[in-house]
Amino acid sequence: MTSSATARRVRSTALIAVTALSLTALAACGSGEDADAGAAGKNGPVTITFWGWAKGTKDVVDAFNAAQKDVKVQFQEIPSGNAGGYAKISNAVKAGNAPDVFNVEYPQLPDFVSQGAVKDISKLVPAGLKAKYLPQAVQLTTLGGSTWALPLDAAPQTFYYRKDVFAKAHITTPPKTWDEFRADAEKIKKADPKARIATFFPDDPSTFEAMAWQAGAQWFKTEGDAWKVNFTDPATQRTAGYWQKMIDDDLIDVAPSFSQQWTAALQKGQTVGYLGASWGAGVLGGTLPDQTGKWAAAPIPTADGNPASGMLGGSTFAVSKDSKKAEAAVKFAEWATTTEAGIKARIASGTSSAYPAAPALVPVAKASFKGALFQGQDVYTLFQDAAKSIRPDWAWGPAMGVTNNSLKDSFAGIQGGKGSILDSVKGAQSATTKELGNRGIKVTG
Repeated sequence: MTSSATARRVRSTALIAVTALSLTALAACGSGEDADAGAAGKNGPVTITFWGWAKGTKDVVDAFNAAQKDVKVQFQEIPSGNAGGYAKISNAVKAGNAPDVFNVEYPQLPDFVSQGAVKDISKLVPAGLKAKYLPQAVQLTTLGGSTWALPLDAAPQTFYYRKDVFAKAHITTPPKTWDEFRADAEKIKKADPKARIATFFPDDPSTFEAMAWQAGAQWFKTEGDAWKVNFTDPATQRTAGYWQKMIDDDLIDVAPSFSQQWTAALQKGQTVGYLGASWGAGVLGGTLPDQTGKWAAAPIPTADGNPASGMLGGSTFAVSKDSKKAEAAVKFAEWATTTEAGIKARIASGTSSAYPAAPALVPVAKASFKGALFQGQDVYTLFQDAAKSIRPDWAWGPAMGVTNNSLKDSFAGIQGGKGSILDSVKGAQSATTKELGNRGIKVTG
């Protein structure tokens, strides 16, 4: 993820975020003025509350609590963001009882910042700490010239597949192009009418957004003091058309992400591939302990076979706006993201394959990852190569909650023939444009 192209993408992202957030009175979103309240006092360690859902998080908290005495973390596991976690956090912020620190993914961070839900932690993040992270990750957490979170991981796209099932269908190598992916899907279905090569997740728009990103789409740009919003550019239309036809021709399954339905299909060998990201290796390993050695990871297919990736997720640690213990919260987040002990605890749990945002810790993650499902495959080298191919120029908008909710609501009817993916995307553009207008943000396009 260190290519100049990726750096250009991040600079573009930062510029857009700065422009949007300045239009929404960014300076009023939090100041970090009470950060020193987190220091350990005479009465013992400072106790902070933390909400998150990333795999291996409890192990990280346990290791942190055992490693030092000044700060203690009380951890509450909540549903993933798209499964209700973000709504829970937002409601807690509004009610004034939010945790001190919580996980938020890169796409949603500008939304949380623009709504004043997180604290500016610039004073607690010196240059030396920033230097430990990928510059790209730092810029994705730097909005309006201020630091709003510490990055945990990056998340290049990855395709996971059942080697044994592919072999039985006479598929000798994973697909390099989307045309080959469709051809392989037909072979899989022909070999076993109940099997499907992958799943379309109607409840998780970020998967489709990553596909559009990979295809070269640019949903958000800036023009002067305004946003240009365009979800129906040629790249998005091609992406929507491809996946619509895959659904219409019954070549992929349609099921909620990480649901019992999806899990059962994987366990029964009815779903034999997963279009995910670097963190997906850990998800599959924890889900399919009885399929050791049967899976492999491969680069995500592309239109022309040349490497290209979007980014699917990627998480940060943000401090809630009303926390009186920001210093302690940042101390925990720093430990979790920049120390060997923190990364080892997460990866050695056996459920996480997070690709660290701190480059020096990638070898630590690689050495700690058990990966029995992949029979010793060097997945971290694959992730490194994929990260270098992330396309430049994609940027997240400041109202992704509205964007994603619109897509999620509309995607729910696709399998039943109610609308289409492209109709859903058009509806999301309309809803997003309206929301930006309601926030006083000028929009063109």
